[in-house]
Formats: sequence, C-alpha cells, structure tokens
Amino acid sequence: MTQQGAVLQGYNNELVKCIEDLYMQREKLNKQIQQAEVEKNKFQHEIRILSKQLECVCENLAQKTASRNELDKILAETETAYMKILDSSRMLLNVLKKEVGNLNKAAELKSNVT
Repeated sequence: MTQQGAVLQGYNNELVKCIEDLYMQREKLNKQIQQAEVEKNKFQHEIRILSKQLECVCENLAQKTASRNELDKILAETETAYMKILDSSRMLLNVLKKEVGNLNKAAELKSNVT
C-alpha cells in the first residue's frame, strides 16, 4: 500500500504541476490578449482620425473640382465671345477697307473730272 500511496502521490504532484502549467499558459495568453486589445484600440483610434481626414480631403477635392469645372465653363464662354469679337473686328476692318477704297476711287474720279 505504501508503494501505491507513493505512486498516487507522484500522480498528484504531476497533476498539480500540469494544472500550474495550464494557469501559466492562461496568464501568458491573457497578457497577449490584453496587448492585442490595446493595439486594436490604437488602430481603431487611428482609423477614426484618418477617416475624418479623408472626409475633409474628399470635401475639399469636391469643392476644388466644382470650382475648376466652373472656371472651365467661364473660359469656354470667354473664348467663344472673344472669337466672335475677333470675327466682328475682321468684318469691320474689311468693311472699312472697302469703304476707304470706294472713297479713294470716288476722289480719283472727281479729280480726273476736274
């Protein structure tokens, strides 16, 4: 019986050691979980900050794009109006040259007649 008691005591000691090892593994894993939660919270905070920054950049980009589109429209209208002015100036110049030519011919005819 003493031998069986010693064997049983050996099993008990081994069982207690295994249980202590499991508690140590659990504690180690618990620390890793806590570290991962801290890291997760840090990343979530950074994501919130980056999301706000992204939202601001997107709004700014939309405003600038709208302004550029408005400027493109104004430029197109201005260029069209300028081309009309150039065309009118060319036509006016042609009419003026024709009238000056007609006046010169009339003046020549008068001077030849007199």
